[in-house]
Amino acid sequence: MSIEGYETMSTAMMWLLLFVVAALALLIAALTKTKFTVQKISIIGIMAALSFVAYEFFRIPNVFGTGSSFHLGNTFTALTAMLLDGVSGGLAGAIGLALADIVASFILKFIIGLVCGAVAHKVIHLKTFPTDNKVKYVAAVTASAFSGLLVNVFTDPFVGYFRNLYIFGQPAEFVSVVTKITSGVTLVNSLLSTVCAVILYIALRPALEKAHLLPKE
Repeated sequence: MSIEGYETMSTAMMWLLLFVVAALALLIAALTKTKFTVQKISIIGIMAALSFVAYEFFRIPNVFGTGSSFHLGNTFTALTAMLLDGVSGGLAGAIGLALADIVASFILKFIIGLVCGAVAHKVIHLKTFPTDNKVKYVAAVTASAFSGLLVNVFTDPFVGYFRNLYIFGQPAEFVSVVTKITSGVTLVNSLLSTVCAVILYIALRPALEKAHLLPKE
């Protein structure tokens, strides 16, 4: 749902929701003991900008009249989470795509970053994963990227259903149809974003490490 859909919400409610999700983001960052260096903040800012650009200029809007769109904005959420950590990835996607989608995107993209970062760094240990076996390495990167994006296939339509039904007051039958279509659109977005994130990660990580642009643990 684009920003026009939020015109029915009061300004006070929108600011309240933004404050709540921002506070939640800071709380998660504190609980996970995430440290923000100048390098990390710079990368988050760049990736947030790229998320916004990918959404605005590389998308097919309003698919089947549902308000959903095919886009590559989530690519940089997953990429940042793999290069840095889940909180940073979540912030990059949340900030970048919240500019186009405000509250719902902030929450949903933050979840993508958290899940992707957790799988990449806590489960697969991507930064120390051996690269001698190219097939296993690409599979590990792909699993890391797709983990958060797969969760989004379920959370995006779920949040959209309740938002459209209870906030926008749309008819239940119409919302159900839109949700089903949205699920398919989100799956396509996730698959495309996974491919892009994997390619970019494999290409960028060695270059960023060589240039000492990635923060040290």
